[in-house]
Amino acid sequence: MGKLKTVQEGHQVSPFNEERYRLLIDSITDYAIYMLDPKGHIASWNPGARRFKGFEESEILGQHFSRFYTEEDRLDHLPERALRIAAAEGRFENEGWRVRKDGSRFWAHVIIDPIRDGDGQLLGFAKVTRDLTERRNAEADLKRSERQFEVLVQGVRDYALYMLDGKGNVSNWNHGAERIKGYRAEEIVGEHFSTFYTVDDRAAGEPTKNLATALRDGRFEGEGWRHRNDGTRFWAHVIIDAIRDETGELKGFAKITRDITEKIEAQKALTVAREDLFQAQKLEAIGQLTGGIAHDFNNLLMAVLGSLEILKKRLPDDPSLMPLLQNAIQGAERGAALTQRMLAFSRRQELHMAPIGVAGLIDGMMNFFERSLRSDLTIRTDIPDSLPPVLSDAVQLESALLNLVVNARDAMTTGGTVTITAIDVHFAQGDDRLQPGHYVKISVSDTGEGMDPETLARATTPFFTTKGVGKGTGLGLPMVQGLTEQSGGRLSIDSEEGKGTTVSLFLPVARLEDCPEEKKPASDLPAARPKERLTVLAVDDDALVLMNTSLMLEDLGHTVIEAHNGREALAALARTDTIDLVVTDHSMPGMTGSELASEINRQWPGLPVVLATGYAELPPGEDDRLQLPRLPKPFSQNQLADVIATMLGSAS
Repeated sequence: MGKLKTVQEGHQVSPFNEERYRLLIDSITDYAIYMLDPKGHIASWNPGARRFKGFEESEILGQHFSRFYTEEDRLDHLPERALRIAAAEGRFENEGWRVRKDGSRFWAHVIIDPIRDGDGQLLGFAKVTRDLTERRNAEADLKRSERQFEVLVQGVRDYALYMLDGKGNVSNWNHGAERIKGYRAEEIVGEHFSTFYTVDDRAAGEPTKNLATALRDGRFEGEGWRHRNDGTRFWAHVIIDAIRDETGELKGFAKITRDITEKIEAQKALTVAREDLFQAQKLEAIGQLTGGIAHDFNNLLMAVLGSLEILKKRLPDDPSLMPLLQNAIQGAERGAALTQRMLAFSRRQELHMAPIGVAGLIDGMMNFFERSLRSDLTIRTDIPDSLPPVLSDAVQLESALLNLVVNARDAMTTGGTVTITAIDVHFAQGDDRLQPGHYVKISVSDTGEGMDPETLARATTPFFTTKGVGKGTGLGLPMVQGLTEQSGGRLSIDSEEGKGTTVSLFLPVARLEDCPEEKKPASDLPAARPKERLTVLAVDDDALVLMNTSLMLEDLGHTVIEAHNGREALAALARTDTIDLVVTDHSMPGMTGSELASEINRQWPGLPVVLATGYAELPPGEDDRLQLPRLPKPFSQNQLADVIATMLGSAS
């Protein structure tokens, strides 16, 4: 600055102060501080200017300051405009690119102040420049990062990502939020986020509680129902984070919402499928167990009932003994009925499938139904005569309907009405227990107590009963279910506490091709020698049953040859040609009754064979080919006599 006197507040600066001022300027290296003459030529140069502009003082003094500007700015006359604004307004300030000596650029913050003497005459300009390249690059990086983050947030469509202010009002909105919740940004920004909650949740204060949790703990996470713009609901997984600045002051909340309705429904479906599989496996295991028990129990009852019948015929007609004997027979018959239910449940009972007219069957049972009800109960029916016939076992269907009527009676302790209805239904789409097709729905309803959800869920579980001890076996509904499913249908139960119960049987409509061919009449069977006394080969692996069968046959006047298995039976047949009839058990180790019948048919064609069995377990197609008459275990002497008469065409 030489001997240039600087004017400040109307006073001249002394040479001593001027020297101190020069030392101050020269010690600053982070700012370029230099003087320009009125035309913009450089009059002084400090170390800061030399450091980041690259020019030595000897190289730059006298040069015009516009050389630091870019070509674009010079063509735009920015240097001249800057001096003009500084002179006119007392100051010029801006930021822009400047050029170093080596041609590289830096981002500069520039201040230009005019310098005037005491008379206001312009002496030049003071120019202060700061290199802000690093700060600008950091800001650019930050903006770029923010832009990338915004693009990322807006690109997320599976999550609703948005901000809330400190009061819970929506302050921004991403595309995922628009897709999931159905609101456009202009519709929802500024609205309170409680808009998305259900009426019940808002009434319970859930939105406020959630924000309070996020405020207290820094985070809230939960799930619940939320509303879309169109009023539909979805199951949401929600996270709310409290956002604070460096000082800890709350700036708002970040909210992330995900629609997990499909996931929840899939989990529910998987849980139901697992439960169904578990129930199916459990029922299959119980079915196998009950089927096996019922088969063995039938053999025991066979021995008991047969022996009691023979004993009843041979004992004197003693009034003191007959009631006891009759009680024993009735008890054994009740046991036989129980095994039939067990076999029906396990689907191992032999059903005699045939077309059944529902209206006629129910009409024929009305007297029986009425006698089963108490005087304080009434029964009504609504059965159209136009219903098509169903395919099932008539005897078992009667038993099932009677069971349902009795259950309805027991559910109404203080009077009521039993209603039996039937309608024609079609299912275009079935489910895992019912195929699409044409069905008749038979329903038995009561006005009784109804069932709670837990009882309803267990209603068809074997041996489960709500009746008192000795009043129910817990096999009634499982038996009905077994019958309907074995018939190709389905059982459904609708019940609610205090509103009664409706049990419905969906039975398939009979088609001609579903009906089994009738057994050949006795006249079509090979003729046997008509005689009153027959030689009968009795075959059974159970000694008690074999003895009982032999006793009944002998009591009928026939000669009996016993065999304990199929091989013994074949050996007996090979030893003599006097055997007129074979009565064989089916379930035997080594060789089943049907296999024995096949071998007899091959070696001794025309020899009649009667198959005694507790349930149908014949190889597929075997019974249809041989047309074997059946004796259901436990059978009575009269049933045995009837089948022999039918087989041989003569009365015993």
